[in-house]
Amino acid sequence: MWRKLLLVCIIGALQMQAAAAQTLPRESGAAALRIATGDAVTGSVEGAGRKVALVIGNADYPVDALPNAVRDAQSVADTLRAQGFDVVLRTNATAQQMRDALDEFRRRVQPGGTALFYFAGHGLQAGHSTLLASASADPRAPATLMMASVDLSGVLDTLSAPRAHALNLVVLDACLTQPFARSVAAIPLPAQTLIAFAAAQGAQAADGTRHGVFTDAWLREMAGAPDQPLDSMFAHVTQRVIQATHGMQKPWAVSSLPKSTRIFASRTLTLASDDSPNALVTLNSRGILPKDSNEQYELTFWDSIKDSNYASDYEAYLKAYPNGRFATLAKARIERLKAAGSATPPATHAAPAPSPSPAPAPKAAATPAPASTPAPAPKAAATPAPAAPAHAATGGESKDCAACPVMVSLPAGSFTMGSNYGDPSEKPPHHVTISAPFAIARYEVTVEQWNACADVNGCPKLSSENSSVKNAPARDLSWDDTQAYVKWLSKTTGKTYRLPTEAEWEYADRAGTSTKYWWGDQMRKGVANCKDCGDPYHKEAPEPVGSYAANPNGLYDMNGSVWEWVGDCWHNSYQNAPTDGRPWDAPGCNMRVIRGGSWREGNDYMLSSTRFKYSPSVRQSQNGFRVVKELK
Repeated sequence: MWRKLLLVCIIGALQMQAAAAQTLPRESGAAALRIATGDAVTGSVEGAGRKVALVIGNADYPVDALPNAVRDAQSVADTLRAQGFDVVLRTNATAQQMRDALDEFRRRVQPGGTALFYFAGHGLQAGHSTLLASASADPRAPATLMMASVDLSGVLDTLSAPRAHALNLVVLDACLTQPFARSVAAIPLPAQTLIAFAAAQGAQAADGTRHGVFTDAWLREMAGAPDQPLDSMFAHVTQRVIQATHGMQKPWAVSSLPKSTRIFASRTLTLASDDSPNALVTLNSRGILPKDSNEQYELTFWDSIKDSNYASDYEAYLKAYPNGRFATLAKARIERLKAAGSATPPATHAAPAPSPSPAPAPKAAATPAPASTPAPAPKAAATPAPAAPAHAATGGESKDCAACPVMVSLPAGSFTMGSNYGDPSEKPPHHVTISAPFAIARYEVTVEQWNACADVNGCPKLSSENSSVKNAPARDLSWDDTQAYVKWLSKTTGKTYRLPTEAEWEYADRAGTSTKYWWGDQMRKGVANCKDCGDPYHKEAPEPVGSYAANPNGLYDMNGSVWEWVGDCWHNSYQNAPTDGRPWDAPGCNMRVIRGGSWREGNDYMLSSTRFKYSPSVRQSQNGFRVVKELK
């Protein structure tokens, strides 16, 4: 239901920005369509020159997945290609993938010509921002919902950049819910631009049997009369939608285009799918809203971050509620965290966000000196030495089935968990005793191993872009996804598999060491897959498992590669943490722990003590896992 309002709330702001242009009277049969136009000479396809489109369809949301959004995007992309557009297509994209696609779109359109942006998915209104939700956006986690969305202003900024023969069309088959605030964002309408919305303000958008009702109407107009002026085209789209929904859905459009501008060629087109009627399924399918009222949702948001030690959580709250009831307190906590030496972390702390990584607060104090000028670790900040030997003994490896992970047995032992330097969540260092031996995977679970579960419907399938390399770490996985895998693995083998506890994970990573990294106090090349850690490195994806050196326990990629889920619930510090290695859980846990950093982070996140939090239901492209097997 959030998708239903995306068009709704942006429209009012766009109308204010387009008020200087002449507004045509509403036509009968198209009562919801408003086109603001000027009096310039008719445009032409030839005058527009090059044509580039960015098409995004997000359907696989953690809550209320959309039945047709991916198919909508694919059909629109096919139709635009037939019209000579250079198309960038993304489906079920993360926020970072959406931003990367927008960068690619910006590069391709810069030489000049027509630019078309199409989005099918959920959207939301947050304070003064209009956000398009990535596929990982989850309304159950308010801060995550904010950070897993892309601001529409970024799209409009791209379209506003000067270029030859500029002409812009934005089509949003989405609706903007307002779980945070009732105000409408003021979005400047770029010159030479038409923005079409699927539904009127406050209304809902519908899905049919094959496409969204709005997208289906647009596809039929492009197939039947592609060379008509854009204002006429979307007037006819409006008529089709009103007829299909019996007047319950009324699209809108606002424009700063010259009168009677055309961008589609006069050629015969066919629909990407069959021409059978796209019967209405439900008016409520395109958009979800939190069950809470606006006021209750603000309380839910605040309750989820009120004990946080991360400034980004409070900044996310202020973005959603600039004048909220807790705004003063949020500002005070941000100032306190900064004063305590915690610089404002990237906006991705609470969720996938503008930065490509779910990174914890910057660890400036823990960043090692360059390799050319090595310096000893500060004596005052050193972590107490653990009781384990310098190289922990392992008990060999095992594998319970052909598709199972290779497991390394570790003995019981003691160590000091956490650190006195770096992030506050790693304090205080505390002595932990692992009382029983256990086996832990030598590598992170790979794509091939995950697919063995997915092939028998035990696990959800990976996206095509994350499943092409069999020995790459399986990623873009939620904590909930990992539970499906360990359940399947336990059933398949008859053994007890699970995620490691946070204490087991750090015990296995440190391998008897007490230094910042398992290899010492200074960064070394070739020991971890991170952006500062040396080749091989590709920013697009992590390297195959085992591409870097193993730690003294014979475990690969404990640091870097992908963040690894563990079994514990997130706590803001180790105060009152268990000392026996068991998982530290909590009733109604809404944040789980991830460990080890990812290939997207710098070397100061490769420390053995690095930890962070993530919503258990949210998938993120940098999150994966490895498993533990209990030894009886």
